[in-house]
Amino acid sequence: MFADSAKIYIRSGKGGDGHVSFRREIFVPAGGPDGGDGGRGGDLIFEVDEGLNTLSDFRFTKKFIAKDGENGSKKRCHGKDAEDLILKVPEGTVIKDTETGKVIADMSHGNRREIILKGGRGGKGNQHYATPTMQVPKYAQPGQQGRELDVTLELKVIADVGLVGFPNVGKSTLLSRVTNAKPKIANYHFTTLNPNLGVVDLDDNDGFVIADIPGLIEGASEGVGLGHEFLKHIERTKVIIHLVDAAATEGRDPVEDIKIINGELTAYNEELAHRPQVIAANKLDVLYGEEEEEAVSRLKEAFEPQGIKVFPISAVSGKGIKELLYSVKELLDTLDDTPIVFEKEFFPENMDFSNEPYTVEKENEHTFVVEGPRIERMLGYTNLDSEKGFEFFQRFLKESGILAELEALDIQEGDTVRMYGLHFDYYK
Repeated sequence: MFADSAKIYIRSGKGGDGHVSFRREIFVPAGGPDGGDGGRGGDLIFEVDEGLNTLSDFRFTKKFIAKDGENGSKKRCHGKDAEDLILKVPEGTVIKDTETGKVIADMSHGNRREIILKGGRGGKGNQHYATPTMQVPKYAQPGQQGRELDVTLELKVIADVGLVGFPNVGKSTLLSRVTNAKPKIANYHFTTLNPNLGVVDLDDNDGFVIADIPGLIEGASEGVGLGHEFLKHIERTKVIIHLVDAAATEGRDPVEDIKIINGELTAYNEELAHRPQVIAANKLDVLYGEEEEEAVSRLKEAFEPQGIKVFPISAVSGKGIKELLYSVKELLDTLDDTPIVFEKEFFPENMDFSNEPYTVEKENEHTFVVEGPRIERMLGYTNLDSEKGFEFFQRFLKESGILAELEALDIQEGDTVRMYGLHFDYYK
């Protein structure tokens, strides 16, 4: 079965713990602390692999966990950084947070590799905590925990044009005639079980990519039939070709079919139904004279007043196909050629840490320490180097009450606030 979606659990590696040890060698008086730092945990990375076209690698394996960093050791030995875990996906894969449904990353076009979860920082060894007043520090910093998420992977094919229609209207036949694609063709419903892509080459060495979307039926947007699984593949297309059985060889009304499919597109994503459309009136090779004219006229009267052109074609004989393709290309040329990319909506720094504890303490006259699981998780999920990340950090300090607690401890401007390995100067 064609795998175009998967739900998986991912976690980056934990940072190695800092080490507590003291240098004890003959002829080295007062050797002092020499505990080394822990290594960095492995990042969880997604990367595009041109050789893949499905998400089948994620059908049976559902948990992906990067390795932890190595702990520090004596003689200031730094723990080994863990290897990153790289997950290969086909181009066009959209990664979403399962809980909210928001986009984390769109692995398409220029985005070939993205770090989704950073590995935890290694903890500092006790060598870093020696001071004139604390010459024998018996503690070290634990490694930062890895980050975890449940994510949904969705493959949305990359094509300029989407070919939609009810089952058995001739989509696969048309695709095989106008491109080098070789889809299965047979005279029964749901022959096509996966989207097929093909490149249309026109006479002037110009062309476009077309995707045959498996047949839709009424109720597809609500999960009826197989077609609902493939609605997502229309989302990147800029022009939609409605292929209908204009000859009504199976007793279906072609006008009603188009209305039903547009209703399903609207129910799934209202913006889809407003994209430019053309109608390919297929199977006219079985009609003659007035019957053919009547079938085409009925479609034109119903849709051309709405600005939707109707092209009489025969996917079997090739009649009218050239006019259809050149009209679609002209329509594409009038549209913005910026690729359709799903913008990032989910930022891990916005995750809720409100139920986790923290402490605010005064270490000395001008130094304050803020620590605890809530602080560690917040720092781990926040990119302080970005403007958005630092704004979130400042808002977190205020809304969590940490600033108020620091002020209650009589913090003054210029004093230092330490949060694990980070130091900040306090200013109002």
